Amino acid sequence: MSERLKISDVLAADLPDWRMLLDALYATFQTGSFTAGLALVQRITDLAEAANHHPDVLLTYPRVEVKLFSHDTGGVTDRDLALARQISEAAAAAGHAARTSQTIIEFGLDTTRTREQAEFWAVACDSSVIDDDEVACSPRAPSLWFQPSDEPLAQRWHPDIWVPHDQAEERVAAVLAAGGVLVDETYAPAWWVLADPDGNRFCICTSLERAKPNSDAPGDTADTNSD
Repeated sequence: MSERLKISDVLAADLPDWRMLLDALYATFQTGSFTAGLALVQRITDLAEAANHHPDVLLTYPRVEVKLFSHDTGGVTDRDLALARQISEAAAAAGHAARTSQTIIEFGLDTTRTREQAEFWAVACDSSVIDDDEVACSPRAPSLWFQPSDEPLAQRWHPDIWVPHDQAEERVAAVLAAGGVLVDETYAPAWWVLADPDGNRFCICTSLERAKPNSDAPGDTADTNSD
């Protein structure tokens, strides 16, 4: 089994096309047409078969989206880095530019009954409960997770919007410019708690380690966020 890597390992690998969100690597290649995208998918298939390590691939008219993740470790490994580099080389050889802006959305529920709620929502989503009382939904649906809470809250569901670590501050600034409110930045750059104009809270999250309060130094591992 390969060792699970930290985000610092991913950054040191120098893979400019890829960003780590949650526990996986993501890249998007602008192919411009369905047939060009299909050709890239076939090339990715050949590389994956040779490596015996298979990514999730989404083919659409203008682009190909790729997710790399090692299920046996629950995160990113050297196998993912090696295949990511090969996929980038194949895309570059075909003239496809990478789009580094990525967004992953999941929903958290503040609850005093995490396991019971996880089991309920797994049934509702025709899915299953995975580690840490999370529900694994279909690839095209947001994942769900359940945050322990000692008391009822006015807003119990909240979206977590995961973005690349090097784009988070820009995203937060855009939200504020659009009329949002900064609620808490104690744990930035791991996450910021914000609210929309009506006061509904959500988080902008990255895979960087949760910093100590009042610390400006980013860390290098993923942590569970809270708001």
